[in-house]
Amino acid sequence: MSRYAATDVEARWQEAWDKAGIFRARRDAERPKYYVLEMFPYPSGRIHMGHVRNYTMGDVVARYKIATGHNVLHPMGWDAFGMPAENAAMASGGHPKDWTYANIADMRAQMKPLGLSIDWSREFATCDPEYYGQQQALFLDFLEHGLVYRKNAVVNWDPVDMTVLANEQVIDGKGWRSGAEVERRELTQWFFRISDFAEELLEALDTLDDWPAKVRLMQENWIGKSRGLQFAFSLIDGPEGHDRIEVYTTRPDTLMGASFIGISPDHPLAKRLEAERADVAAFCAQARKGGTTAEAIEKAEKLGFDTGLRVRHPFDTAWELPVYIANFILMDYGTGAIFGCPGHDQRDHDFCAKYDLPILDTFLPIDAEHDIQAAPFVPLKSERVRYTRLVAGDEVQTGEVGVNAAIDFCEANGVGQGVTKFRLRDWGLSRQRYWGCPIPVVHCDTCGVVPEAKENLPIRLPDDVSFDAPGNPLDRHPTWRDCACPRCGASARRETDTMDTFVDSSWYYARFTAPDAATPTDMAEAEYWMNVDQYIGGIEHAILHLLYSRFFARAMQICGHLPDKAIEPFDALFTQGMVTHEIYQTRDVAGRPVYHLPEEVYWRDGKAFVQAQVSFDGQSVKVDEDAVVVEVEVIPSAKMSKSKKNVVDPSTIIAQYGADTARWFVLSDSPPERDVEWTASGAEAAHRHLSRVWRIAAEIAQSDAPASPEDETLLREMHKCIDEVTKGIDSFGFNAAIARLYAFTNTLAKSQAGQAAKSTAARTLAQLMSPMTPHLAEDIWAMLGGQGLVTTAPWPQPDPAMLIDDTVILPIQINGKRRAEISVPSDMPKSEVEKLALAHNAVVKALDGAQPKKIIVVPGRIVNVVL
Repeated sequence: MSRYAATDVEARWQEAWDKAGIFRARRDAERPKYYVLEMFPYPSGRIHMGHVRNYTMGDVVARYKIATGHNVLHPMGWDAFGMPAENAAMASGGHPKDWTYANIADMRAQMKPLGLSIDWSREFATCDPEYYGQQQALFLDFLEHGLVYRKNAVVNWDPVDMTVLANEQVIDGKGWRSGAEVERRELTQWFFRISDFAEELLEALDTLDDWPAKVRLMQENWIGKSRGLQFAFSLIDGPEGHDRIEVYTTRPDTLMGASFIGISPDHPLAKRLEAERADVAAFCAQARKGGTTAEAIEKAEKLGFDTGLRVRHPFDTAWELPVYIANFILMDYGTGAIFGCPGHDQRDHDFCAKYDLPILDTFLPIDAEHDIQAAPFVPLKSERVRYTRLVAGDEVQTGEVGVNAAIDFCEANGVGQGVTKFRLRDWGLSRQRYWGCPIPVVHCDTCGVVPEAKENLPIRLPDDVSFDAPGNPLDRHPTWRDCACPRCGASARRETDTMDTFVDSSWYYARFTAPDAATPTDMAEAEYWMNVDQYIGGIEHAILHLLYSRFFARAMQICGHLPDKAIEPFDALFTQGMVTHEIYQTRDVAGRPVYHLPEEVYWRDGKAFVQAQVSFDGQSVKVDEDAVVVEVEVIPSAKMSKSKKNVVDPSTIIAQYGADTARWFVLSDSPPERDVEWTASGAEAAHRHLSRVWRIAAEIAQSDAPASPEDETLLREMHKCIDEVTKGIDSFGFNAAIARLYAFTNTLAKSQAGQAAKSTAARTLAQLMSPMTPHLAEDIWAMLGGQGLVTTAPWPQPDPAMLIDDTVILPIQINGKRRAEISVPSDMPKSEVEKLALAHNAVVKALDGAQPKKIIVVPGRIVNVVL
């Protein structure tokens, strides 16, 4: 070949790897294992450059570890359950299973040309009955060990789709798919007891040294450990059975600023009043509309209802406070009741201003007065402020000192008890959807809730379902719900709720160790392969997915499905940045934005143009057959989004330039933890460089140049390159490693060394490039007579002696300004370096016969001459 033909080369080497079975992972006691895993994708139907970056990073690590003698497990699967498949079925009249498996086939076909070192024999989708049947077995084991339970709980309810929504699926108080106003509704739900592990999950974060600090902090904040005061307000003339309102607060130092008591619409007292009073029932119904997320509550208008009830302040029985039902208080945190302190909390300040309640000042800044009526004063823990109103009459510094002093005071006076609580709530896993893992329990009129017998697993989803009506099709299926009670044999009903899809992704890493096992895991395989040595994925999964996975590892260990060492399943975590691209936008005649794919845009004189869409019939934008050429508004790069059409199809890039170009570009442009901007010019430059590397190798293969004095210089640079690229890969500094490979390529191209030395250097270059550009590396390796496949060749080791330069270049500064440089042996004594420097023409001229005041030699760095 006269030029590098990427398409032909890449297909040929992928076939060679498959034939050799290089990436099939098997236990091997003779080699150290290494398990690298990327967060598996949802099968949307198309991969994007974000996928390419994510999986290329994992592939670099996997290939490097193969070369360093490790037995590597690098699997792939699909996070395949969830609402998008049901939505597609509703839109098209098809079936979620057909849509999902068709997308998996499409995405697999798009991924394989990337040349990833994946063991495809371990592939599975979470919607495979073989997978979710084992998940059902895990559920039953968790149930047996008390790790899962059933209770009534307030949930986000979409009244149109008639399903529970996760907090993340409530957007501005509305269902993410239907757009309906979300309601808070009490339903019987299944829960995992993750809160029992709150302290352990929190403390174990300190052991995760190879996790990003920001991820550990996000998890710490989500778990939310806090010390506060648990106490009660005495209710005056309350309904029978309600004589006190329990409150938990982390700011007992503000008790003297209380203006009202607020309770949740789902508080037992509110429910009692709701049953007796129509006005309370109407308010509670209104308050339950809207999501349960902190963000949704923060954005919603703060509403309150004065119940007419009053409580006594614990410090002064003559001091009475009104009791309000408020829409911003939830039952699942604390006690479902608060005391409002408007002087020192913005939400409470807004509420009291709205309902004309008193705003009391508890704190006084030392340096300046603060108008507490205009805005709350919220002191930071680092600020020096004092109490102005404390029962004991003392002034106590705020912050942790003040909180602890307030708790001590309350405990000493019998007001309450200092307690530690966690923000982390138990994990509600019930979803009223079809396309999910069925919860394996049976409802029997005689026996109650009964676990399904394991021999009946998997409980398969029925295929003959209809999506022509809202709600869960399993509730409407004519036969699927009907079954025999595993305990008494009587007619019973299956649970129709399915599991939250977070469950599916919380243990897949363990299943990959033995994907065909007849139990959730094979302990021998898990003992060998666990833990995941390197986990790679987006920062958007830093909290829930990782927290749930950590809980699952503990629960599986308790149930005998994972070894003790796997209690923290991911030894190292890396969160990669996004791939971004410019957005190209024009406007239709109605002024609405019209987005254009990058391939629709052409450039002229530095400006972007498209054939414009110029007509609008009131319903949709129409394309004019004689569309005029218009200039495009170029919006700065943002995360690739199908809706904004700023996506680049990897298949197009692979067809045009080859997979190695895409791999090289996404690794080379920026540090892997930062975003990378995809540009056409960048891709072209990457392709030109790889083509140049191939041409250099081809020229070396055809050369017969004899040995040369330049041989040692080239080989010395080769060993330095080995050292620096190895360090770059080890530290996830892929862009730094590639920068060094660029430099060494230039050195090799300019070198006058002989053919033998240049062949050695080029083969080494192929080895060092192999994790990033495996196809090109194989071709160069074979071209230059490398034995076997470069993929399995041992990683080159730098010779320490070759890393030490025989000579160094020392700049000479005269009075702080660089004037010259000298080349000296690296081990030359300082006194000899001084002599050479003083003999240099530039120094002689500057001294003009005088003696220097001082000469300073920094070995290997610089010579300073002070006149």
